[in-house]
Amino acid sequence: MIVSSNMGAEADIIFRHQVVDVMSISTQVSRFDSVAACAETIGDAVIESSVVKFVPRIRSGSCANIGPRRSMEDEHIRIDDLSSHLGSIFNPSIPTAFYAVFDGHGGVDAAAYIKSNATRLFFEDFDFPQVSDIDAVFLKELEDSHRKAFLLADLALAAESSVSSSCGTTVLTALVLGRHLLVANAGDCRAVLCRKGTAVEMSHDHRPSYLPERKRVEELGGFIDDGYLNGYLSVTRALGDWDMKFPLGSASPLIAEPDVRQIVLSEDDEFLIIGCDGIWDVMSSQFAVSLVRRALRRHDNPEECAKELVNEASRLNSSDNLTAIVICFSSPARVESCPPHRRRFRNCNLSEEARNKLKSLLEGN
Repeated sequence: MIVSSNMGAEADIIFRHQVVDVMSISTQVSRFDSVAACAETIGDAVIESSVVKFVPRIRSGSCANIGPRRSMEDEHIRIDDLSSHLGSIFNPSIPTAFYAVFDGHGGVDAAAYIKSNATRLFFEDFDFPQVSDIDAVFLKELEDSHRKAFLLADLALAAESSVSSSCGTTVLTALVLGRHLLVANAGDCRAVLCRKGTAVEMSHDHRPSYLPERKRVEELGGFIDDGYLNGYLSVTRALGDWDMKFPLGSASPLIAEPDVRQIVLSEDDEFLIIGCDGIWDVMSSQFAVSLVRRALRRHDNPEECAKELVNEASRLNSSDNLTAIVICFSSPARVESCPPHRRRFRNCNLSEEARNKLKSLLEGN
């Protein structure tokens, strides 16, 4: 649940805002530290020697369900071949893919708008070099472009007359470029990587209960009331919601700045799960990874895995919309069928007296 049920449209936390030229966004990229779990440096993501190189074989599947809600406010994007989708922006000789989940609140308009304009917002304004130019400089530029894209999208929502200022959305994106995986997140959607069966979280849930977010909010004059930001939102980062944000140039408790993490994929990295909070409200990251891993070994079908995740969340009584995407980087090893176990009987040791009696009975004495 994103919006506090006891506040609704009558929330008294209304801030005036102004819409400015989007070119000024370059001066507004904040310098928040990445989350502790995402402390790898960009240098660690530099492409390694071609002598030993893992090339992901990308396949994906998705599932979305309204759940017990009256309306569906989740949206998602699933593009397994981004090169063919965007044309000449990417070199077609390497795998390129793009995925995103959006969890709207105050209506679906904000999530639907960002989904419809995602290609323009995330790619058209960035000059991607050819594969031979992928280095630390390029990867840093890629990260900066995604941060800027989130903020540009936030400004676009402020300027879009069809989207209410009380409407917003959380956003999580995952970009695969060759062996490089980049995840950007603002809100409480989550990305989890399966590495040899172990869940590796690629994002943090931006909720008031997350201590670094709570501290940031309070330092900027916001407050947490019963788990809600300013008594209204259950997330501390989101796009839109301009009636809760200060004018551009002022730091607000609610921000659109994403956390970004990059890694280099290896043979140990089996698949990535991204999903909206309806999934993660009722299951841990490791539970989801184990469920999908078992399912892949049964049928190797990421679409079915996504359905199983959604169905399991529903069975566990999730109260929200449900959206999940499963992105495979390699084919799993099949589980060998186990031979039937032989029935084992318990050994019975007889005393000498008992053996003599048994012998007498058998001999008819």
